[in-house]
Amino acid sequence: MTPATQPRVIIFDTTLRDGEQSPGATMTHEEKLEIASLLDEMGVDVIEAGFPIASEGDFAAVSEIAKRSKNSTICGLSRANYKDIDRCWEAVRHAASPRIHTFIGTSPLHRAIPNLTMDEMAERIHDTVTHARNLCDNVQWSAMDATRTEHDYLCRVVEIAIKAGATTINIPDTVGYTAPRESADLIAMLLNRVPGADKVIFATHCHNDLGMATANALAAVDAGARQIECTINGLGERAGNTALEEVVMAMKVRNDIMPYRTGIDTTKIMNLSRRVSSVSGFAVQFNKAIVGKNAFLHESGIHQDGVLKNVETFEIMKPADIGLTAKNIAMGKHSGRAALRAKLKELGYELADNQLNDVFVRFKALADRKKEVYDDDLIALVADEQTNDAHEFLQLKKLRVVCGTEGPQEADMVLSIDGVDHHIDATGDGPVDAAFNCVKMLFPHQARLEIYQVHAVTEGTDAQATVSVRLQEDGRIVNGSSADTDTIVASAKAYINALNKLIVRRTKSAPGDDLKSVNYKDAS
Repeated sequence: MTPATQPRVIIFDTTLRDGEQSPGATMTHEEKLEIASLLDEMGVDVIEAGFPIASEGDFAAVSEIAKRSKNSTICGLSRANYKDIDRCWEAVRHAASPRIHTFIGTSPLHRAIPNLTMDEMAERIHDTVTHARNLCDNVQWSAMDATRTEHDYLCRVVEIAIKAGATTINIPDTVGYTAPRESADLIAMLLNRVPGADKVIFATHCHNDLGMATANALAAVDAGARQIECTINGLGERAGNTALEEVVMAMKVRNDIMPYRTGIDTTKIMNLSRRVSSVSGFAVQFNKAIVGKNAFLHESGIHQDGVLKNVETFEIMKPADIGLTAKNIAMGKHSGRAALRAKLKELGYELADNQLNDVFVRFKALADRKKEVYDDDLIALVADEQTNDAHEFLQLKKLRVVCGTEGPQEADMVLSIDGVDHHIDATGDGPVDAAFNCVKMLFPHQARLEIYQVHAVTEGTDAQATVSVRLQEDGRIVNGSSADTDTIVASAKAYINALNKLIVRRTKSAPGDDLKSVNYKDAS
């Protein structure tokens, strides 16, 4: 089967609607526009931009996304009443390709909420879908809690929705109760029993309460569904939804048994995953499929040796396929000599066997004390000494801060750069930010602060604070730490300590470069 003849699966992303319904995941107006733009660029077929009747903010976001979209169909959600549907249409009508998505709960539990009989609900479905179709040619209807609805009644209302003009019929597993075989059987049953089913698109919307959302969605597609509703990172109500990255990559990797195609540019997945995580505040679990931090990392010596010789021995997809360029070796207590040699070579060190054996012994001892050994740890092992103050390129000579309830907070710093003192004042969002801004103004760099942690070593108000920071620049990761009874001083020293290690890393990455060639701004 050639790509041209493979069945097309429509990707319907509801990150901005169902995803944002996760408690605590509310996004700002500008963040929604940004995510929608990224989804549009990635090739998502349908973007469910929000629930326009829910609030003025939701309406404004859906409306603006509709006006800005270039490729995707823009969809809004509405309950089964005229007011919701009218408001939805008003929000999406300016899109080049608009869609109204209206729904009602059809299971016995959900029918009891509005206290409707089967006949009364059937009539409401007919009237509201008809009303939506009179406004928009592209209408999606969802039977909420379809997987717990009586089959005969589900067939009846699906037929009514089709006759009323729905072009897409969504069969949600609203509570994540279904198993893959049931998901496939339900779609197959509807396609076989409902008149006109072959004239519309059947969609699947699966929740992950039992951890089977992706399996259920793919099973439904295998049975004839041609639209998958999903979210980035699986964000959504309770345990979340089908994850876009999982279904798309599953179809890509296992095209032999799932010969379906989508228009998704998979190289944009990781960037979008990280951005959604950032704006929603929902961190991606380390072992999350496809986009988790550990998805392409190997610590076991056996695995590391295998991927160093042939990456396909322990990886079924390429990190580059999702836009990931980071290395796939994590150094820890399970790592072997082959991985250590490869990592040190990457850092610019070529060691003889005896040298490697000595470093390996000390590496194992260090790894037993730490969960993960970072690049700067390895550099210290090879050099057999930590960078000391006498040889630091950057040294803090003086720091005074002004902080309190009245801003802005200020910092006054003297920083020695390669033995020459430089003075500067800066403001910031708090004293730590002001101190860091002083450093960045005197020593401009592109390193991103990934972690900032403060720990009290002892009890009491005079406790010594230990501050740890982690910086990342062009794939290089360094940690810095410092202790002081003044938390702000400890913070500045830890930041500077990390930058000194980064400078060392830069020189090791480009052997022969002179340390003094590193650029900095003379702000004295």
